[in-house]
Amino acid sequence: MNKRLFIIAAALGALSVAFGAFAAHGLKPRLDAHMLANWETGVRYQFYHTFALFIAAWLTARLPECRAARVAGWLFAAGVLLFSGSLYLMALTNMRWLGMITPFGGFAFIGGWALLAIAARKL
Repeated sequence: MNKRLFIIAAALGALSVAFGAFAAHGLKPRLDAHMLANWETGVRYQFYHTFALFIAAWLTARLPECRAARVAGWLFAAGVLLFSGSLYLMALTNMRWLGMITPFGGFAFIGGWALLAIAARKL
C-alpha cells in the first residue's frame, strides 16, 4: 500500500470532520449564506475524495506496478488542495477571484476517477 497516500487520506478525513464542525460552530455566524455554502461544498468534496484516496492507496498494494492507481491518488490529493482549498480561502477572505482555481481541482478529481477506473480494470 502506498503509505504516503494512506496517511494523506487519513489526514484529509480528519480535517474534513474538523472543517465541517468549524463551519457549523465557528463560521456560521460570521459568513453569509453563499460563502458558508461554498465552505460546505469544499468539505463535502474533500470528504468524498478522502475515500477515493483510500481506494487508490489500497489499489497500489494490490497492483504495485500500476502507475494509474498511484497517479489517481495524487490527483485526488491535488484536487482537494485546489478545489476545496480554493473554496475555503474564498469563504474566509471573500476574494472571489479564487473561484477561478476551483475548476482545476475539479479536473484533477475527474482525472483521478478516470485513472482509478483504468487501474481497476487490471484487478
